[in-house]
Amino acid sequence: MSIEQLKDQIPDFAKDVRLNLTSMMADDTLSPQSKYGLLLASAIATRNPIVIAAMDSAASAVMTPAAVAAAKTAASVMAMNNVYYRFVHLASNPEYKTMPARLRMNALGNPGVERADFELWSLSVSAINGCGACMDAHEKALRQSGVGSDAIQTTVRFAAIVQSVAVAIETAWSGTAQVAE
Repeated sequence: MSIEQLKDQIPDFAKDVRLNLTSMMADDTLSPQSKYGLLLASAIATRNPIVIAAMDSAASAVMTPAAVAAAKTAASVMAMNNVYYRFVHLASNPEYKTMPARLRMNALGNPGVERADFELWSLSVSAINGCGACMDAHEKALRQSGVGSDAIQTTVRFAAIVQSVAVAIETAWSGTAQVAE
């Protein structure tokens, strides 16, 4: 499925979502690899198979297989980390902050792409999953790598748009869009 076909799946009640997706695809704030890896990692975080298929197809047309794999790695490792570190951050018992995570995260040491790209993708997934501790850590790493506020804000804006596309499509498919007659 292409991104154009994905746009056709977005129902009329979500016209703003469709317009945001269109403007996002025309945005050139990020390099193509950064942008398409971000779209793929964010799509995976939505867990919506239609959105994942469209973004995987688009990313695979622009990125190397290694970069596509790195975006998928960012999404899968952050799925684990976001649950764990969100718990540690939100739990009122401070003891958890002193305990080792004991989670394998070897991919973080050598993601197979530029560190900044992997951090952008990890930030997008963390934003979708709502892990404040991870968002802070990735934003800090990006700033230390010289990535500016515009690119960081664009990353989170794109994640928000991809998430809204998934919600609009799920709502239309669930039939809830036709309720209230």
